[in-house]
Amino acid sequence: MISKFQKSLVCCALVTFTLLLTTTALASEFVRVKKDGVNIRSGAGTDKEILWEVFKDFPLEVVKHDKNWIQTTDFEGDQGWIYKSLVDKEKRVIVKVNTANMRIGPSKNYELVATVKYGVVFTPLEKEGEWIKVRHEDGTIGWIFGTLLWPSNPL
Repeated sequence: MISKFQKSLVCCALVTFTLLLTTTALASEFVRVKKDGVNIRSGAGTDKEILWEVFKDFPLEVVKHDKNWIQTTDFEGDQGWIYKSLVDKEKRVIVKVNTANMRIGPSKNYELVATVKYGVVFTPLEKEGEWIKVRHEDGTIGWIFGTLLWPSNPL
């Protein structure tokens, strides 16, 4: 027989698990900036302080929606607000380490295509294991280990 205490523990565990799933689902919304020179602000409004400027295709994680504004976090953990019409849901990833090797296939055993630097943005194309196939805007295509990118699981 299950005691009231055990029933309470099971109930609390289920509620916690549900909240974690909901939080994880909400935290996984990403957008990309649609044009160069877009301001990230300290709050939801053009009267708020400009914190920094981002470039076209820069990926951002959505934290919160507020009417026509979105609170976001970037790959360095910085938060700010951006006007909703300046972003869309096209997938982008950014290199989050000083240098990353881009290879012709999804393994360290494949030949290098390029060495890419911190802050370079790519379009993710497909995933195989923990490797992400990406395309740079100059047309270069290759595979980068997912943990070297942000977000690391874009597809």
